[in-house]
Amino acid sequence: MKLQRMNRRALTLGALAVSGALALTACGSDDTGNGGDSSASSTAAAGNIKCDDAKGQLLADGSSAQKNAIDAWVKQFSAACGVQINYKGGGSGAGVTAFTQGQVPFAGSDSALKPEEVTASKEVCSGGQGIDLPMVGGPIAVGFNVSGVDKLTLDAPTLAKIFNNEITNWNDEAIKKLNPGVELPNLKIQAFHRSDESGTTDNFTKYLIATAKSDFPYEGGKAWQAKGGQSAPQSSGVAQQVKQTNGAIGYFELSYAKDGINTVALDTGASAPVEATIDNATKAIADAKVIGTGKDLALQLNYATKADGAYPMVLVTYEIVCDKGNKADTLPATKAFLRYIASEDGQKILAENDYAPIPDDIIAKVRTTIESLS
Repeated sequence: MKLQRMNRRALTLGALAVSGALALTACGSDDTGNGGDSSASSTAAAGNIKCDDAKGQLLADGSSAQKNAIDAWVKQFSAACGVQINYKGGGSGAGVTAFTQGQVPFAGSDSALKPEEVTASKEVCSGGQGIDLPMVGGPIAVGFNVSGVDKLTLDAPTLAKIFNNEITNWNDEAIKKLNPGVELPNLKIQAFHRSDESGTTDNFTKYLIATAKSDFPYEGGKAWQAKGGQSAPQSSGVAQQVKQTNGAIGYFELSYAKDGINTVALDTGASAPVEATIDNATKAIADAKVIGTGKDLALQLNYATKADGAYPMVLVTYEIVCDKGNKADTLPATKAFLRYIASEDGQKILAENDYAPIPDDIIAKVRTTIESLS
């Protein structure tokens, strides 16, 4: 009997050791061969999360551009606080609609609320209104798939003509002029845009309108307005079409430019073409100005910058939330989650996932505003 008890105890200790090892692996132990990858720092970040009274579940919707960032944040926050967050990522238009209809406590949008959307939000924010909190930055990458071509430079007028169906072949003289020495094939251009209302579309077209208005004569907005081209839903859908279609070009947030998708360098008039990178996007976002009033922190981006190393085709995703009148059952979890993603640890996760952190002076204002939510 004594021997049986000892064997049972040994088995129990062995099981505990295995489960402990698995837990450490799941949390991102450095003993994985990846050395300094993001998992170790993300695990440290999870230990600093302030949960307060957060509990239950949160349903949110909005920008698909920020979904990869949200997924990384949710993984850490849920592990620390036990709150389940379901972020659908159905696009900025869907997110704003869900918010103004009172279906979600917060939404993600790559465009600040319009006046009519602020008015609609007052119906669900008792005694308050929806406000914009800039939380995620990053370049809008223009991905391309042209056989035999792995580097490509385009400027705003040429991009505008491509997406306005005025340049339709890859060996067009305008493209050849920007890419001396590159063997461009006689291949039809397949331009892909978003089929859903999208803040990525809004920011992409704002860039074209600001820098090539005569070649892109549209008002802009979340819905695609130019003629021609093909459409796909959400950033992931556009990226998938570009990846599988020879001759394709499309726009999406940099984190979707994975698995061999090449991206365009922009000729902005700077001393050299500018690549779509996190650091280059941060240089452009740092030039933004806060134009929101009260607790609203909407930004005005400088799409026409010609500063060396500044990639101007950027977006900032806002988390939209009520400044006052949040529902009592979701406020603690919403506030705790927003506090975490705006924290130093939360913002560090962005760079680890191909996003640009919000500049220090702006994110400091965001943190102050989050603490005042009621």
